Amino acid sequence: MSFSLSAKTRTEKGEKVRSKTAIPAVVYGAGSKVESLTLSAADFAKLYQSAGEASLIDLAIDDKANGKVLIHALQYDPVTDAVAHVDLRRIDMTKPMTASVRLVFSGESPVIKEQGGTVVRHLEEAQVRCLPKDLIAQITVDLGALKTFDDVVRVRDLSLPAGVAIINHGPEDLVVKALPALTEEEIKAMEEAAKPADLSAIEMAGKKKEEEAAEGEEGAALEGAAKPAAEAKAEEKKKEEPKK
Repeated sequence: MSFSLSAKTRTEKGEKVRSKTAIPAVVYGAGSKVESLTLSAADFAKLYQSAGEASLIDLAIDDKANGKVLIHALQYDPVTDAVAHVDLRRIDMTKPMTASVRLVFSGESPVIKEQGGTVVRHLEEAQVRCLPKDLIAQITVDLGALKTFDDVVRVRDLSLPAGVAIINHGPEDLVVKALPALTEEEIKAMEEAAKPADLSAIEMAGKKKEEEAAEGEEGAALEGAAKPAAEAKAEEKKKEEPKK
């Protein structure tokens, strides 16, 4: 599928042209100067929904063809969440390039269908390197490969066109796997582990320890006071005994 985008040269600052119908933008890269542009908000929204950030786009500036670009970065209005600025990156069709490509999970896992459970995704996108002509918009992951809970899909299992290589993950990195549903015992154990600590029990235990410590100190004090008194009494009795 081919994509195209029309823009107008912009001479004013972005905030002066930004509106519900217009978005300020810049285009740069491939050894060319930075150019300030204005885009139609409606046209860009429609394009971005279809092309995303991993599809080559034919750019026209002031109705003149201006080469291939990628949507490189977007800035959003913090209040309305509308696109507030667009960065476009020029692409030299003769040199290798890198781009982020999303993973699309298709099909159904047989083991999940038959026994229940959860499909756990470890990757949602990948950085690829290739010539611009070989760039793909997405990488399809077939969940049908998960026939048992021991089956997994790794990066090396992904189907990529010739000339396209994933550069930010190793071949053994996990992409997706199936996990069995939790048993009632496991769910109960997780709920128990997640329960907040019983503060009243902790307070009672603390008070008990304090009381025991106080009783111990009191007993020691009484014992210390009783010892001299007993010694004095024994000495007095000794003096009263008749000498032989």
